[in-house]
Amino acid sequence: MKKYLLPKGLPFYKANLHCHSTASDGEFTPEELKAAYQAKGYSIIAYTDHEVMVPHTELNDDHFLALSGYETEIMSDYPLDSSFKYRQTCHICLIAPEPDARQVYWTNVYVTKMLRDKHPELVATYADVPDTKRVFSPEGISDLMQTARRNGFFVTYNHPYWSLVDYKMLSAYHGMHALEIYNHGCAMGGYDEYDPQLMDAMLRGGQRVYFVAADDNHGSRSRFGGWCMICAEKLEYRAVMNALHSGHFYASTGPQIKELWFEDGQLHISCSPAAKIVASFGIRKKVCIRKEDCDLTEAVIPVDKNDIYVRVTVWDEAHEHADTNAYFTEDLFA
Repeated sequence: MKKYLLPKGLPFYKANLHCHSTASDGEFTPEELKAAYQAKGYSIIAYTDHEVMVPHTELNDDHFLALSGYETEIMSDYPLDSSFKYRQTCHICLIAPEPDARQVYWTNVYVTKMLRDKHPELVATYADVPDTKRVFSPEGISDLMQTARRNGFFVTYNHPYWSLVDYKMLSAYHGMHALEIYNHGCAMGGYDEYDPQLMDAMLRGGQRVYFVAADDNHGSRSRFGGWCMICAEKLEYRAVMNALHSGHFYASTGPQIKELWFEDGQLHISCSPAAKIVASFGIRKKVCIRKEDCDLTEAVIPVDKNDIYVRVTVWDEAHEHADTNAYFTEDLFA
C-alpha cells in the first residue's frame, strides 16, 4: 500500500516563511514585497517582522496569501565581549494560526518602538499588556516555544549558525516545529547557514523537527534564495497552516520534488533533473548519481526497519538543493 508523504494530487505553493518589511527593519513595504515575490512565482509570504505581528489581510486574493507572524528574540545576558556580534542569541519565527490572532510573546518597548509611527492602532492594542519575561536558557526558550505551540502558532528556530548555537545548546530546546535548514539572508552575509550535519544530529537525538528554507529578507540582496513548497488543498489560510503543521512541504534553493511516497519497504521520489539524490537514514547514506547523457529524475530507495528515519536531498548541477522532511521508520512500517 502506498503512503504518500507529500499528498498526491494537491497543488504546491511556493512560500517565503521568514520576511521583513517596513513594519520593522525591512527595505520594502508589504505591497512591494507581494509584487516582487509574485513575479518570481511565489504564492505565500509569512510577514514576520521583528517583535510585532501586523496582519496584511488586505493583500490576500485568489493568487496570494499573507500569513501573519513575527520574529522574536532572546539574547544571552552574558556576551563574550561588549560587541553585539559575539552575543549568543535565539531568534524564533511564530506564524499565527489565524490572521487576526494575538501575539503570545512581546515586550512593550519593542512594540512601541516598531509601531509608534507606522501602526499606532496596534500600539493601543497592547498598551495594557504586561511584558513577557525573556530568559536565555533552555527552560526559558523551550517555554516560549511551547507556549506558542499551545496557542496554535507554527514555530521555527532561525539561523543557528549566525546565532552561535551548537548542537548541545539546540538539542536542549524543546517545542520548535521546524529548524531553518537554509537562511538566504545569512548565507548572503557569508554565513554557512546550510548545515545537514546539525539537522541529522537533531533527528538522531530524537527531535522530530521539520526543516524550512527561507529568505529572512531585509533588502534586495537577500530575496528569492530559499523557500518552501507547501502541498495544500487550496490557497487558504487554514489549509496552508494545516499543511505546515502536518509537514506537507519541502525546503528548496532550486530543485523541485514532484512526488514522494513509501511502498513495500521502498521510498520513491520524483523530481526535476538532478545531479544526485542523497538519502540519509540517521547513520548511513545512499547516493544515486546521474549517469552521463541520462537525466536523473526519479529514484527508488530501499529503507531498512532498523534505520532511524529517512530524508532525501536532491542536488542539481548548479549545486542547489531540495530537502524533504524526515520520515521515521517506525511510522513508515506501521
